[in-house]
Amino acid sequence: MMKSILRFLVILFCCTFLIVGALRVTMLLLTNDLVYDLDSVPPEAVVMVPGAGLTYQGGPSLPLKDRLDAAIALYNSGKVQKLLFSGDNSDVNYNEPGAMKTYAIENGIPEADIVLDYAGRRTYDSCYRAKNIFGLNELIVVTQAYHLPRALFLCDQADIDTVGVPVEQSSYIRSRYLFWNVREVFATTAAWLDVFVLKPLPILGSYEPIFP
Repeated sequence: MMKSILRFLVILFCCTFLIVGALRVTMLLLTNDLVYDLDSVPPEAVVMVPGAGLTYQGGPSLPLKDRLDAAIALYNSGKVQKLLFSGDNSDVNYNEPGAMKTYAIENGIPEADIVLDYAGRRTYDSCYRAKNIFGLNELIVVTQAYHLPRALFLCDQADIDTVGVPVEQSSYIRSRYLFWNVREVFATTAAWLDVFVLKPLPILGSYEPIFP
């Protein structure tokens, strides 16, 4: 009996591993041609920066600063006109979009060219709302290389023509960086489930197109 249970668990683990791996590889292949560097990315009206956590002091985390720096570079080079900061503000003491706005203004971005999405709690939500709240049909997304394929996939599934730029990374703690990469593999599976099975409805609200 015990051997049968053990054999079943081993088979289940192997099948799960193969499925998860296949979904990740498929996503990488689907989005590979949509990845550019800062210099070669085609211009778009808007660059979206997904949230990536805050420090204890309420400022952008190192990964989030890297995303913001890439978006600021695109703006300064004339590649984009507006910056869409999409993050979590589900708690009064946790405001990712506000922290991103403060950082961008401190680095020379005019407040008039910053758009805040306070309900981008997940990448799925950020992409869905970019289309259905902010009226975007094209955009650039900037994020870390391990996260970029999922962001591109989800925005594409939200019917947005999207290209992406992987950001230059600061010196993250190695163990944390490894965790994020492993986590991303499972987040990939969740993205497929959200798009084709669960189809969750994010927090919505009134239609606020960036370009009326």
